[in-house]
Amino acid sequence: MAQSSEATYGRWIVRAISVAVCLVAWQAASVFHINLGIITFANVPPPTDVFAAAIEFARSPKVFAHVTTSLMRVFSGYAIAAVIGIGIGLAIGRSRRASDLLSPPLELLRPIPAVAWIPLAVLMFPSSELSMIYITFLGAVFPILLNTVHGVENVDPRLVASARSLGGTRNAILREVILPGAAPSIVTGLAVGMGTSWFCLITAEMISGQFGIGYFTWESYTLQNYADIVVGMVLIGVLGMGSSYLLRRIGAALTPWHTPEELRR
Repeated sequence: MAQSSEATYGRWIVRAISVAVCLVAWQAASVFHINLGIITFANVPPPTDVFAAAIEFARSPKVFAHVTTSLMRVFSGYAIAAVIGIGIGLAIGRSRRASDLLSPPLELLRPIPAVAWIPLAVLMFPSSELSMIYITFLGAVFPILLNTVHGVENVDPRLVASARSLGGTRNAILREVILPGAAPSIVTGLAVGMGTSWFCLITAEMISGQFGIGYFTWESYTLQNYADIVVGMVLIGVLGMGSSYLLRRIGAALTPWHTPEELRR
């Protein structure tokens, strides 16, 4: 147990050193305006300026509105994507007819990037708020759907045949064999989908609005507040990482037969 704790502390020390080295390299590159030819740090704010801007942003009366607005948009789009992605994924994975019917249009839509949907989203929805939720929905739905299909298709057919031979109904097989077997892959899709939802947030909040972390980041760019741009980026990264970590923990609790011991602790 003691050796395990020492190993854990050692890993955290290595991670802290890694982050510190990156910050020092960033500070040096920005302060000395390092120009590598194809990339320059002449206009990149150093970490010290970003930290000061973060303190100023935290004191702003608008910080609560920015964060809660973005959280509402991301989780609204993500929740809809989870329901639709898992539902359609189970249907495609279990039924050849559903696969023939649904897979072609989905495969046609899947490569289209979220930014390409912005003009059509503005035309499709009566409010900009719904348009932004739709963009975050697009970011999450395809990873969830594909991982669900992959999980269902990889359930051992011998388990399904055994359940059927024991008199299991279609619903019972789905509930007691298919879903537990596909659950690890579905959890992976949910975690990836959460990350891509945050990835699409800036794209969504470029449409319009007055609040949101993506809007704050884009507004900082137009006003040339370079340090605030990085503050918005870091905040999105922290919220996205925290959301994905929370999902992995929930997934580990729901699928203990598949999760490594380290993640269950």
